[in-house]
Amino acid sequence: MEGLPSLVVFALVVGLFMATAPRVFLGWPIYFSFLTTVPPLAVLAIGLTLVIAAGEIDLSFPSVMAFSGFLFAWCVNTTGSAWLAIIAALAGGALVGVVNGVLVAVVGVPSIIVTIGTQFLWAGVASILSGGLSNALQQLASGSAYAVFAGTLFGVLPMQALWALGLAIFMWFILNRHRFGEHVLFIGDNRNVAKVVGINVLRETVKLFTLMGVLAGFATVLLTLENLNYFSTQGQGYLLPALAGVFIGGTSVFGGTATIVGTFFGTFVIGMLEAGIVATGIAGFWVQAIEGVVFIVAVILHLLVENPARLRVLREKFRLGRR
Repeated sequence: MEGLPSLVVFALVVGLFMATAPRVFLGWPIYFSFLTTVPPLAVLAIGLTLVIAAGEIDLSFPSVMAFSGFLFAWCVNTTGSAWLAIIAALAGGALVGVVNGVLVAVVGVPSIIVTIGTQFLWAGVASILSGGLSNALQQLASGSAYAVFAGTLFGVLPMQALWALGLAIFMWFILNRHRFGEHVLFIGDNRNVAKVVGINVLRETVKLFTLMGVLAGFATVLLTLENLNYFSTQGQGYLLPALAGVFIGGTSVFGGTATIVGTFFGTFVIGMLEAGIVATGIAGFWVQAIEGVVFIVAVILHLLVENPARLRVLREKFRLGRR
């Protein structure tokens, strides 16, 4: 039943758009576009799910995308190898993650403070190194890296979607069937008790933020190869959608509870809302308001499904109010 409320919300949103914009949502091209635009967001949200499950937060990943994207573009222009550029992008993300993890776990600075600071830091570094300029990478279109990460399988299914799905399955097993995932949930539930039972909280926290940095670097690889272009502000529009995808999915803001399945469907809900709202003919300035309503409804649905006692309490209050 994991992720069921998110799946219900996803189905309702798709059904609503099919009814209100049948010319768009009853055809396959719109879904093909979602499978190419949503995967970077899904990768970020999956990593963020584990961070939030541990009772932490990471707000620096948009800047990690800019920094890793610069390393990717620089390595392509310097060496001509997209595969070395991918390694450089992942290594850059890992570096930022290690810095975040050490500051949080060892120095003891709250993660929200650390990652706000490092967001400004790495965004500035990316702007300085790139000079604020974009970098066209059209030469990668005929390469093997592009085919593997941004091409299509059998000319139909986008490779980005397959990578996002594979990552979601892999991280589900890590969170639910691996010691590291158990430690993450334990830390998020009660950090002090986790220390008492022998979990190395410092080490696991550093590993957690490093993983988030690597996944942000991987999202950058998908985004840069898809666009065949690097720009110093890439990633800046992903912060709130990634957070919304995590919480729509049902991960607890207090830590200790997380769902990869819910996050996966939650990101697709967020990813399709804007296109769906515009396709229905509603004015574009309604987008954010409707996204807010969907977000609140999804979170309330999760609370009621996970804790039926809340629903009984609401019913009793409603009955007393009517009397």
